[in-house]
Amino acid sequence: MLIGVPKEIKNNENRVGLTPAGVAEFRKHGHDVYVQATAGTGSGFSDAEYEQAGATILATIEEVYAKAEMIVKVKEPIASEYPLIKENQLLFTYFHFASGEELTHAMIERKAVCLAYETVELPSRALPLLIPMSEVAGRMAPQEGAKYLEKPLKGRGILLGGVPGVKPAEVLVLGAGIVGTQAAKIAAGLGAQVTIMDISLNRLRELDDFMPKNVVTQYSNEYNIREAIKTADLIIGAVLIPGAKAPHLITRDMLKTMKAGTVLVDVAVDQGGCIETCKPTTHENPTFIIDDIVHYCVANMPGAVPYTSTLALTNATLPYAVKLANLGWQEACRRDEALRLGLNVVHGKVVYKGVAEAWGLPLETVESVMEVAVA
Repeated sequence: MLIGVPKEIKNNENRVGLTPAGVAEFRKHGHDVYVQATAGTGSGFSDAEYEQAGATILATIEEVYAKAEMIVKVKEPIASEYPLIKENQLLFTYFHFASGEELTHAMIERKAVCLAYETVELPSRALPLLIPMSEVAGRMAPQEGAKYLEKPLKGRGILLGGVPGVKPAEVLVLGAGIVGTQAAKIAAGLGAQVTIMDISLNRLRELDDFMPKNVVTQYSNEYNIREAIKTADLIIGAVLIPGAKAPHLITRDMLKTMKAGTVLVDVAVDQGGCIETCKPTTHENPTFIIDDIVHYCVANMPGAVPYTSTLALTNATLPYAVKLANLGWQEACRRDEALRLGLNVVHGKVVYKGVAEAWGLPLETVESVMEVAVA
């Protein structure tokens, strides 16, 4: 198969979809890899390293899309890439269709095969290609929140861990999945007083067993959230419904009950956000203020630490990408149910329930699009 790795062109996105080690693995299996010039520079990988691993360097993004049968990326294509995508071309990347109506319709129109990292799902319900970036984003959330609590950045002027004689900051984490757990661990490690909420009592019991004493668990409901936000200094939104929009747990009216300078970090913003007033921002302009509340809503947080993020992501995605290349997407998805669940839009048809429901589109079965592909 012909594999294409374009340079990420989303604002301040420095990750890359494939490392030189990944190129070597594809070449070992007999596949050709085309990498756009300087695609890996932001993550610390030179063109020379890709060439030494067996890749062919192409000067432009247009050449990469024109050559490739499978595109391996990090973030969803943006508008300037839509015309480059070919019918039947396999795109293996994060899409987050449930928060991107324009993107969804564009991929339907292009009749590509869109296999989304974030909905590849194991029988255990784990999301193996989302976990690495969730771990990075979760660990970054308290770090970013601590920074924006500083007064020059319009925060309350609080040191997250406090000092002897001065209480630490109060951190509220909504959601006890991968992001929330990592966020709570880091915030606690920095010395904050942390409350983590979830609707799963079993998960809260698990956390209660291994979290440090400055982390307390609480059942998540509207009443408890409304009470907790009154005293929180930093609130981290970490709610995920795979492939679907995140629910709004904090609404606009709740902002008025918070202390001025409170910081909101919505890690779920690429799935629509769990804070109603959040809208996607970039690393270039990461925050905005509503009702004296600082909103940090960067949709690609791990892009700020691209070396770590690229290695963590490709460790997880490469085995699946090689399987897709070796078998073709149809056979790979027939043999691997986790990959099959990654299919979102195929040949102009929506095949993932959360995406269809988000935009009121008809839902087709994966079997039906596979039959068309074989025919």
